[in-house]
Amino acid sequence: MKRSLALAYLALALLLAAAAMFLNAYWVDVLNSVGLYALLALSLNLILGDAGLFNMGHAAFYAVGAYTAAIINTKYQVPILWALPASGLAAALFGGLVARPVIHLRGDYLLIVTIGMGEIVRIALVNDVFGLTGGPNGIFGISRPVVFGHKIHEPKDFFYLIWGFVALTVFLFHRLGQSRFGRALNYLREDEVAAEGSGVDTARYKLMAFVLGAAWAGMAGSIYAAKMTIISPESFSFWESVVLFMIVILGGSGSIPGVLLGAFLVVGLPEIFRGFATARMLVFGLVMMVMMVFRTQGILPWRAVRFKESDIVKAEAAP
Repeated sequence: MKRSLALAYLALALLLAAAAMFLNAYWVDVLNSVGLYALLALSLNLILGDAGLFNMGHAAFYAVGAYTAAIINTKYQVPILWALPASGLAAALFGGLVARPVIHLRGDYLLIVTIGMGEIVRIALVNDVFGLTGGPNGIFGISRPVVFGHKIHEPKDFFYLIWGFVALTVFLFHRLGQSRFGRALNYLREDEVAAEGSGVDTARYKLMAFVLGAAWAGMAGSIYAAKMTIISPESFSFWESVVLFMIVILGGSGSIPGVLLGAFLVVGLPEIFRGFATARMLVFGLVMMVMMVFRTQGILPWRAVRFKESDIVKAEAAP
């Protein structure tokens, strides 16, 4: 990680930590919402931004993770944070099952399929699949998380839990982007035919991107369930997928700093102008339109890594 980027992340972390100490409970909760959407957008960015796969049904993975954690917690009294791996695994399995038959589709066709997938999940939850999801009323009585014997229930407590997970996600996804896997995904996004001609197993890498992105969204769903203590199908509507898609595109597809900025703009900014009622959404929509016309690559777009000639020579000389 470049020193300038590391310093920027550190400055952001210090700013958020200071803000949580001085803001009231309402604004801390707004930051918690920004953090949750940042987690989900980062998981979508792996699919949409890094691999270039249009996914407009990401809320389905979010829902699978949240409901898995809620069912395990309420029916088997397993601590909600202990259900975090199970939520990620369930969402990953679901993502793999859904993506495997349609992974060869491209562009608009894949987009339409993922929209249908999200609606199928929502309708299945409403209809109380296997008698586990609670139907339209959802699941109540989810317990609060406990960390080192401390029960988390205040907004400031959730702030450190959520943003700690965001920091871990940023670190891991940055490292992933520098790996062979991350570079292969970038090749797919830029030119799938050239990537396949260079020996990249495009179908395998696409499926892996879907599975990993779904797993991370599922774990974010588990944290959401712990925070809300109640979940229902309305929390995982098509609009949630639209918001996540918008965060990634507005911030900068494939860019981790861009996704974080997009989460603040899309989720946090409307709350700042809440006093203007419906007019705030009109202004926000106009700003979005202007951005997409004059800054199609997003506010902080992904930048290709440039290697020095000396680095290339050293790599070629290595055994």
